[in-house]
Amino acid sequence: MSIQRQLTNERMSQVVVHSGTVYLSGQVGDDMSAGIEQQTRETLANIERLLDLAGTDKSKLLSVTIYLKDIDAHFEGMNSVWDQWLPKGVAPARATVEAKLCEPEILIELSVVAALP
Repeated sequence: MSIQRQLTNERMSQVVVHSGTVYLSGQVGDDMSAGIEQQTRETLANIERLLDLAGTDKSKLLSVTIYLKDIDAHFEGMNSVWDQWLPKGVAPARATVEAKLCEPEILIELSVVAALP
């Protein structure tokens, strides 16, 4: 079975599809000066755009790993946006961890796995 890669450079692919499963690279927001709620909204919008490009949507999420710069400071704000964004009845397997991210301004990064319809 073939592996399809989209939005690829020398280091990584933003989207990889194999055997009915979509894997997204870690996604962050666009405005690094924004607070956790806005960075979360932007990150989720980027995820929706990439899922659409792959031919699926957020209702098909299988697993999400959420990396927060400061879990004590950002967990509640992130969850308030997440809870509004995710449709009822389709919650994926999820882990949330505190991590040192690649840029100090980044407050949140999400890694997503989804099924194709």
